[in-house]
Amino acid sequence: MNSERRQPTVAIAHDYLTQRGGAERVVLTLMKAFPEAAVHTTLYDPEGTYPEFSEANVITSPLNRVGALRRDHRRALPLLAPTASRLRVEADVTIVSSSGWAHGFDIPGRSVVYCYSPARWLYDSERYLGAPAHTSATGIGLMALRPALVRWDKRAAARADRYLAISEVVRDRIRSTYGLDADVVPAPHSMDAAAAQEPISELLDWQDGYLLLVSRLLPYKNVDVAIDAARQYGRRLVVIGRGPEEARLRAALPANVRMLNGLTDEQMRWAYAHADVLVAPSHEDFGLTPLEAAAFAVPTVALRGGGYLDTIVEGETGLFFDRPEPKDIAAALAHSDRLDWDNDRLRARAEEFGEARFIARIRSIALDEGRGS
Repeated sequence: MNSERRQPTVAIAHDYLTQRGGAERVVLTLMKAFPEAAVHTTLYDPEGTYPEFSEANVITSPLNRVGALRRDHRRALPLLAPTASRLRVEADVTIVSSSGWAHGFDIPGRSVVYCYSPARWLYDSERYLGAPAHTSATGIGLMALRPALVRWDKRAAARADRYLAISEVVRDRIRSTYGLDADVVPAPHSMDAAAAQEPISELLDWQDGYLLLVSRLLPYKNVDVAIDAARQYGRRLVVIGRGPEEARLRAALPANVRMLNGLTDEQMRWAYAHADVLVAPSHEDFGLTPLEAAAFAVPTVALRGGGYLDTIVEGETGLFFDRPEPKDIAAALAHSDRLDWDNDRLRARAEEFGEARFIARIRSIALDEGRGS
């Protein structure tokens, strides 16, 4: 009798593929872990996210037919819960990459939720919006939908077979929000310092060094505070990212700050390689960019809290400041400039969070633990 068991079929689910961020990077790594897996998502904007997704079998919801929603997923808020509930994923095991919607997909097989955070816009609305909810139309609409969305969200979380947390702080948040225990599986970084680089023409006159900030341009990211710190400290700062805050930030940009977006991976590697220090001023669920910087032996100055506590070793791969205030960031930068950073230690820290370890762990959870389920 053949004692071998059939290999479980695997699918990947993700909230929406409309932007370039750390969560989308994780999905690209999941695609490497499970090359045959289809990627199920509500919305997919090839122009707005990483080009590598064109190589995947991306299955979208009916909402994807509406171009305005693909370009700005926030407009779809009233429709996302019912749409997610009807998006069926056929597989023995589904790896669910989620911070709000994909854990609510119709998943008849075993589901493993890789959670970046319980929805910030739902449980931490004021920080997400950058102001009290009642002060904006978006916030007022969100508050009107909130009771129903909370009920939907918690029912969706309860259906999962297993929860994984991206960091210690997210594990605690999952426990307090859903009453679930989650194992911590740190996200990988995919920044290969040895790979090809492409110079960025807008920065050729700055290639001898600058401060670097890589972030979505949202209110809670504190990009404006970092810009003020660079102005006060008199250092050049490069901000890389997109988001609804872009127009406001550009309107008051000092001469020593430049903003870029839409860079290729080769250009991103060039940007990291020519930076002196990474500035990370927001309260993040996981500290990914300090690992990407460390791969190029670039230290980080970061806000003390959140996922940065998992990825930065204070005094060895970075320094912390306690408040997102310009003077606190400037003081930490001055301290960093006085230190002699160990390049080998920085690179070794990045290697601890490499893709190979993550892929081995997630395949074990999906395939080895999923057999016979």
